[in-house]
Amino acid sequence: MLTYLYLAGRQGFQVDSYEDEAIGVMTKNENGVPWVSSVTLHPKIVYSGEKRPTPADEERLHHLAHEQCFIANSIKSEVTVQGITIA
Repeated sequence: MLTYLYLAGRQGFQVDSYEDEAIGVMTKNENGVPWVSSVTLHPKIVYSGEKRPTPADEERLHHLAHEQCFIANSIKSEVTVQGITIA
């Protein structure tokens, strides 16, 4: 989500705060070794200023951020974002 916050700022959206309650799920791989197989993010983002993102802006920013995210492009774990809360 750091990439998301960076992109939002570059597009003129002022982010005042960001909170998340990430949930990771551990399973065992084919060799029986535990690993984090999935992560679900539940971001809560507070914006201020006159320019606020629309739901379409949020979706576009999230898609762009996922494509550019170092972590998403480096891990095997499934990463899901659920219920972005905007205030």
